Amino acid sequence: MTSADRAAEAQAESAPSHVRVLIADDQKVVREGLVSLIGLLPGIDVVGAAIDGDDAIRQAGELRPDVVLMDLNMPRCNGVEATEQLRETQPDVKVVVLTTYSDDAWVFSALQAGARGFLTKDAGADEIHRAITVVAAGHAQLDPSVQRRLLDALGNGQPFAVAAADEPAAGEGGPPPPDDLTPREVEVLGHIAAGLSNSEIAAALFVSEATVKTHINHIFTKTGLRDRAQLVRYAFREGLASPG
Repeated sequence: MTSADRAAEAQAESAPSHVRVLIADDQKVVREGLVSLIGLLPGIDVVGAAIDGDDAIRQAGELRPDVVLMDLNMPRCNGVEATEQLRETQPDVKVVVLTTYSDDAWVFSALQAGARGFLTKDAGADEIHRAITVVAAGHAQLDPSVQRRLLDALGNGQPFAVAAADEPAAGEGGPPPPDDLTPREVEVLGHIAAGLSNSEIAAALFVSEATVKTHINHIFTKTGLRDRAQLVRYAFREGLASPG
């Protein structure tokens, strides 16, 4: 057994005795296969299966799983958007991404959104079991290739603003954002102040344009402002954006 395996086992020991798992995948054959496979793993209870991100958010609210096993490329609300919404509305629910999409844009976006585990769909049952239990215990578990790429990207100075697994969320450890803005709304506001359009913000955050519009509407409601020019002035006044 490697030192990494021993560390993972030690981390998994602090997981709940039975981890409640919700599976989210839009492909029926994959979803049903995962339900069958994961339902056989020791200490794992599959409590539901969602057909897309919206369904995952709804079922997570009803079923209160410990972990959501999340696909990324799903219609309407993809896995990145669903992970972000779960982080903001149900922070006790942990997300493990299990996907065929392992390119850097998806990887880093999922981690930024709050995923604590990331595996590709060629992972074996033991790897999936380890990731679920380790993440349920409050730790992080990434596919080794993802770890290498993350370290390479950071070492090469690539602009991926990925928080470490145990790093406090934005606004923790310092003054909270004004007007009860969420960390993502602050991020959107910064992009608005930088002059980005909704489509450019969506591309930068790897979410849909509809999601960006929703964030902006929430910002307008919370701040009582009416247009983008006012938002820009607000961002600079509150120290949420800087010139240049």
